[in-house]
Amino acid sequence: MKKQGFTLIELMVVIVIMGILAAVAVPKLFGMIAKSKASEIGPAAGEYVKLQDAFVSESGVNFGSWAMIGYTMNTTNKVFTYDSSTTTTSNGTGVLSTTAAPVWKATPQAALNDCTTSNFWQLKISKATGTGSNGAVYDAEVSGGAGGPCDVLVPGFGKLDQSGVVTAP
Repeated sequence: MKKQGFTLIELMVVIVIMGILAAVAVPKLFGMIAKSKASEIGPAAGEYVKLQDAFVSESGVNFGSWAMIGYTMNTTNKVFTYDSSTTTTSNGTGVLSTTAAPVWKATPQAALNDCTTSNFWQLKISKATGTGSNGAVYDAEVSGGAGGPCDVLVPGFGKLDQSGVVTAP
């Protein structure tokens, strides 16, 4: 009589191989989950920069608050808290200065891999300098700096900076 089936050794080899694959795949999966959650930061900051640039080009010397430029953002969602640190006058505008002023900030609600709830992404605005310069420039700051735990989640955030590189606050 011929018996069909797998031996105990064959089954154990398959289980060990599946365990090794799972041990390699699970950390990669968590990294991708954090990166997908952080993917909203780039477009949110980019939209802010576009609206603020339009406002600055019309006003010439002022920048506007979120409400003034028409930037609507749910300031707290399940992943991030957004903050408008803008110091503006009662009419919702502020004067562009050579000293950078914080105007946009995103802080994670929960840890995203090594990026903790004390970390953040931030934009500061200042007046463009030099002969014939008009408008505003932005300084992109990421806690931990370039290549840090938060910067690697949103690698395009540095493109919003005048130098093209994020800095540590």
